[in-house]
Amino acid sequence: MSSEFIEKNYSNKMDKTIQSFKKEISTLRTGRANSSMLDMIKVDVYGQFMPINQLATISVPEPRLITIQVWDKSNVSLIDSAIQKSELGVNPQVDSQLIRIKIPDLTEERRKEMIKILKGMTEKNKVSIRNIRREANEDLKKKLKEKKITEDQNKSFEKNTQKLTDDYISTIDKITAEKEKEIIQI
Repeated sequence: MSSEFIEKNYSNKMDKTIQSFKKEISTLRTGRANSSMLDMIKVDVYGQFMPINQLATISVPEPRLITIQVWDKSNVSLIDSAIQKSELGVNPQVDSQLIRIKIPDLTEERRKEMIKILKGMTEKNKVSIRNIRREANEDLKKKLKEKKITEDQNKSFEKNTQKLTDDYISTIDKITAEKEKEIIQI
């Protein structure tokens, strides 16, 4: 068993957590329009929950406007309703099969609320990284018990796993700081 196997395995899991985190925070509303803000909104159509981008064409023609060209007219009211129920805090305007969403300036109160939501997402993803570390350490203990690795290898692997964890948590902190700056920016 090589050290690279263990580290690569858990490093890949941590990478996936980072990618998921980036996707998740891209849905947070800042002062600018961004089509990914709608990614987490699911619409109950055809007996299942589907993302808006599978039901319509989403575009950002202006910095403060998102347009949604709905393909099936029967889905317009469902998409409108899903957007209104979301945490985006926007009021869509429906014009036949076109939905326009004007992105208002964030109030100071809303900015603080967004930062609070961001901090919650950050903590949730840090916990995920730590859980991957715990999983790796449990795997190491099991291999040590089965005598597949030596005591020295175990210590070395644990040290590497901790460094990996620290690096990924640091990455999450950097991403959070950038997003926070984006939210605060007027």
